[in-house]
Amino acid sequence: MQVILKEDVLNLGYKDDVVTVKDGYGRNYLIPQGKAVIASPSALKQLAENNKQRAHKLEKLKQDAQALADKLAGVALTITTKTSSTGKIYGSVTNIQIAEALANAGYEIDRKIIVVKDAIKEVGSYKATVKLHKEVSVDVAFAVVSEDAPAE
Repeated sequence: MQVILKEDVLNLGYKDDVVTVKDGYGRNYLIPQGKAVIASPSALKQLAENNKQRAHKLEKLKQDAQALADKLAGVALTITTKTSSTGKIYGSVTNIQIAEALANAGYEIDRKIIVVKDAIKEVGSYKATVKLHKEVSVDVAFAVVSEDAPAE
């Protein structure tokens, strides 16, 4: 079944994308949650007209996302957390802590657009991907250090 997404859906697509999904996923989740509509010929026609009218705005959003990506490319974050004596983290570092560290650095980034590939359970240096726009993403480097470590 083909649906038109009304909002960004992680690992599926972005707003106004026409995607093919299994019938059950579309009818039981996407459509009732208001995340998609069925891609009927009239809905596709309306989407094409809306996209034509919004092309200028979308270009501006992409330029803003690219400018933010350029600023974020040089940012290096440090996240302090409680660790055991062997360097293992109690719990793990998630996108929430990365979003808080970015906020402390002066960048208000929604935690939902920050992607951390693997669970971070040890002290060290890592990278997270920030998906600012469907065509613009940037890797942000961050270091995880122990609260007990001496300040350098």
